[in-house]
Amino acid sequence: MSQRNAPLPPPSAAGSVGSSSANAVIPAGPSASGTGPRVVGPVLPASKPESIDIPAIDVESPLQFLGLTEDHTLVVPTPGPTYDIAAWYKHSSTPGDLGPSVIYGHVDSAAEGPSVFFNLGNLRPGHKVFVTRADGVRAVFEVDGVRSYPKEEFPTRQVYGNTDHAALRLITCGGPFDSAAGSYLENIVVYASLIGSRPS
Repeated sequence: MSQRNAPLPPPSAAGSVGSSSANAVIPAGPSASGTGPRVVGPVLPASKPESIDIPAIDVESPLQFLGLTEDHTLVVPTPGPTYDIAAWYKHSSTPGDLGPSVIYGHVDSAAEGPSVFFNLGNLRPGHKVFVTRADGVRAVFEVDGVRSYPKEEFPTRQVYGNTDHAALRLITCGGPFDSAAGSYLENIVVYASLIGSRPS
């Protein structure tokens, strides 16, 4: 995303996150108790995030909480003191809880240059992402993959849909810049999974 860029694709394109059957994925199998869907890997109780740390790309940022615009696209950080601060989509799962937690940020701005997620596309599988939560727990995620999608082909269900594990999605803009439209043509999405936690 840049200061001149359009908002991110809407989470609601496939229904409200966590509340629509259109978002649901078929459970991988029964839980250990035999009731309900199987949960894969560690899961933490719900707790709002406070900051994100991605050592591989030198990112340390507090987190602001943002929601949706009237046209159901993500509200993006506006020019000013919070522009270069990453944002947690407040209607997604909290980091470490079951389901996808969505954190996003700008790639740059016309006035100031590189922003908080400028190097997001340089992440690779195995890199670690740390999210400090309000309960004093630092959730540890490992990158599973990095993808770039044309904006008109953004995989809404894959990014925002229910999962069988504690997932993290990091999103920014990327690809070629369309100077006539004043926006990037693609979105970069980092997929990561919770692998553990530690005291913050």
